[in-house]
Amino acid sequence: MTELFQTYGVAPRGSFRPRPGEQIDASFELDNDTYLVEAKRKNEPTAAAVLHILAGKLASRPTWSRGLFISDSGFTMPGLEAFHQRRSSIICRDAFDLHHPLSRQLPLDRVIARKARRAAETGNVFVPVRDLFP
Repeated sequence: MTELFQTYGVAPRGSFRPRPGEQIDASFELDNDTYLVEAKRKNEPTAAAVLHILAGKLASRPTWSRGLFISDSGFTMPGLEAFHQRRSSIICRDAFDLHHPLSRQLPLDRVIARKARRAAETGNVFVPVRDLFP
């Protein structure tokens, strides 16, 4: 993941522990915002409780901090709806969202920027890349 971010020049940092008992999978900078990355590789879709962990980490950070949650198996509808109904600085990507831009040669930084903009405009933390780049 860090190598992918490095390819696009978004100043990545690999996994680190900023505080005792807390781990961040990665971070990067894009358009003057710092993104904290949480990545899950599980067979079941990511639920609201897991998304709330990243939201909690972001709540204790400066306002320019954002979160990128990557889940190989996607997200539960209740999980996404929980974040659609409240203020959030998280955007979500699933496995297809990682593969689709690479297969179409879409710049990763622009994909993330467009996902962040759509989240700000609509309140939806997960909008598939195929809907952003038809």
